[in-house]
Amino acid sequence: MNEHLVPSLKIILAMTIVGSSVVAGKLIVQSFPVFLASELRFLLASIILVPLLIKFEGFPSIRKGDVLILFLQTLSGVFLFNIFMLYGLTRTTAIEGGIITSTIPAVTGGLAFLFLKEKLTKNVIMGILLAVLGTLTINFYGSFSSVERGSSPLFGNLLIFGAVISEALFIIFGKFVAQRVSPLAISTIVSVFGAVLFLPFALYEGNQFKFEEVSITEWGLIFYFGIVVTVIAFILMYQGVSKVPASTAGVLTGVLPMSSVILSVLILGEEISFPHIVGIGFTLTAIYLIAKPAKKTYSPNH
Repeated sequence: MNEHLVPSLKIILAMTIVGSSVVAGKLIVQSFPVFLASELRFLLASIILVPLLIKFEGFPSIRKGDVLILFLQTLSGVFLFNIFMLYGLTRTTAIEGGIITSTIPAVTGGLAFLFLKEKLTKNVIMGILLAVLGTLTINFYGSFSSVERGSSPLFGNLLIFGAVISEALFIIFGKFVAQRVSPLAISTIVSVFGAVLFLPFALYEGNQFKFEEVSITEWGLIFYFGIVVTVIAFILMYQGVSKVPASTAGVLTGVLPMSSVILSVLILGEEISFPHIVGIGFTLTAIYLIAKPAKKTYSPNH
């Protein structure tokens, strides 16, 4: 058990960081346009990851088909994910965004059944239903709550769910290359592709953006997103999952919504309501059930 303690702590820390990215994203969109913020993040991550890849693995030899899959991963899990997530956070709260994001394992299970014809076990089916129930609880019962939920919470939450589907597609595509391309190579290539995809839109936004008005704290958020969320969380996650059972790693992803909620309350001053607590309960139960039969993957590139 002791030999799993440090790896488990690494996974918990990685998931805490990933959860904090929802709060950081909420703050970033108050200062930066969405495309410009995303470009800066993935450009910074690429500048760090490319030298790391060259130093530890060298230039990877990748088949053309795998390059296409990696591009599709980037398009779904980086480009569309960040657009849906960051625009969604302008309409809803970080608390609700974090809870909905944590349904990724359930949505992935559903898409794997539809597109990969993977068998759905009883636990996976129950997990998917509970995740859906948790999301519905937040949206419908939350609408009767006096707690501030953003300017357009239903639309914002739909955008966040679009990010969830995009991330699930990222994981589905990843199943085709995971055995042939290393995690470090995948993370690096996806970051570079992401920087390329966001570039033309970022140039347009940057041409009208007043960089001189950005504070040191606001620049710090970009560096946090690019270095801590995208690079450090990636390293911690894969160091952890290589040493612990798959079921343990899957259950530990439940730290993500907890991190989002706690940090949203502490940093953003958002209020948590009873429907939020119920939604978290359904979601954590779903994560636990789905984690039992199969390994779950999360890439902090997103």
